[in-house]
Amino acid sequence: MSGALLIFEDRHWRALRPLTDLTPVPALAFGGSDLAGRWRRQLGAPLLAIEARAAVLGAWREAPAPEASARAAAEVLIINSAALPGAWLEEALAHAAPALFMSGGRIAGARLPIKTVSAALGSGAEFERFLAGLGLPGVPVEAHFLSRPWDFVAGNPGAITADLEGVPGAVRGEVHPLAALMEPGRIVIEAGARIEALAVLDAREGPIRIGPGARVRPHTVVTGPCVVGERTELLGGFISRSTFGPKCRVAGEVEDCVWQGYANKRHHGFVGHSVIGEWANLGALTTTSDLKNNYGTVRVWVDGAEEESGATKVGAFIGAHVKTGIGTLLPTGAALGVGSNLFGAGRYAPRSVPSFAWWDGERMVEHRLDAFLATARVALSRRGRDWLAAEEALLRLTFELTAAERGAAPPPRSSRTPRKR
Repeated sequence: MSGALLIFEDRHWRALRPLTDLTPVPALAFGGSDLAGRWRRQLGAPLLAIEARAAVLGAWREAPAPEASARAAAEVLIINSAALPGAWLEEALAHAAPALFMSGGRIAGARLPIKTVSAALGSGAEFERFLAGLGLPGVPVEAHFLSRPWDFVAGNPGAITADLEGVPGAVRGEVHPLAALMEPGRIVIEAGARIEALAVLDAREGPIRIGPGARVRPHTVVTGPCVVGERTELLGGFISRSTFGPKCRVAGEVEDCVWQGYANKRHHGFVGHSVIGEWANLGALTTTSDLKNNYGTVRVWVDGAEEESGATKVGAFIGAHVKTGIGTLLPTGAALGVGSNLFGAGRYAPRSVPSFAWWDGERMVEHRLDAFLATARVALSRRGRDWLAAEEALLRLTFELTAAERGAAPPPRSSRTPRKR
């Protein structure tokens, strides 16, 4: 497309909690990259800006920088980061500026002269209000949004396929002669990656990309569609239909999951149909249930309210910096808030755990902030990351903003419906 690109986060970020408490919507992993990266590849236009909550945007280290050439564009295509590409995009690209594209009462995007947009650059969380305040008649389109956490689970395999299908297979890294590549024409192994002896990459059901410097250790079976991020290590087990961000360490059985990055699951245990935030650490034999014994649809706590997902396969939604102890059992549709710590081995955790809560199997109390921050600093250092003032400020702010939720948390209990797995 001609013109520049601006990606924004709207007020509906709260409906994606706990995934978005510390992460702006454009930074959420989905398909072959994050949402901002998918839109940039889709449109190929120079990036003018990303507009989102200032605190979370400031703590996003990998945020793409604006491109100088974008300032010279005459028009800007504005995209809601939670929207998915589709037929509506073709309509938006063909429509003359100015135009505001609306779907279900929500702004999917806009097309505006750059002189109109320039005054609102840097407005962050207020950018959506700026668009609404222009007084433009809405052009109705049929856009689909990632509106709830379970939408990431349902849509991720197809998004991986859309991102990687048609990319020719390539081996730029190292593949041991005793490793097996099934349908190698759909497998990309980036430079510095290593596929070790007795590992299997099976792309018969979808493409696979192994990122730069990643490792697939012996006795690991990876079934596509699957994306393994930069320097992530798969340490044995069965991995299928999942996206992993950078520097994860994962073993065991993982199915239909999205891992934001820098998360740890070094031991066996089943994690399925789940989304895992940055810096989460799942102790040995941590296991999610993703199917009810009666095969019914799953209800999930989102932003303080329980909602019907309409899906039968739903695991857990795990916020950033969550820690689970050995043998933790997570019920179907569990939602674990940022910085929560669970170590009640052998008992089902509550279906909703507030941010910065400490659950010992019977009681739920508030995690001490100073102790949490000390642990978080250690976690970052183990992945070679410096502790940024912006990250600490965001964690302190989130602790304050979620204090009322800890006070009003539902009593710890297992779900009434037995879980299958």
